[in-house]
Amino acid sequence: MLDRTSLVLTIIGGINWLLVGLFRFDLVAYLFGGQAATVSRVIYTVVGIASLWCISLLFRQRVPVEE
Repeated sequence: MLDRTSLVLTIIGGINWLLVGLFRFDLVAYLFGGQAATVSRVIYTVVGIASLWCISLLFRQRVPVEE
C-alpha cells in the first residue's frame, strides 16, 4: 500500500514538474496559493518523501507471483 501511494505521489510530482518545464506553470502553487504557502510546502515535502521511498523500489528483490 505504501509503495503504490508513494508511486502515485511521485507521478503527480513528475507531472507538476513537466508543467513547470514546458509551460512555466506550477499547478501546486496555483491551487494552493503560491510556492511559499504552507499547504504548498507540505505537498512538496510529502511528494519529496514519497520519491525517497520510491528509491527503495529499485533495490528490492522481486519475487515472482505464482498463478
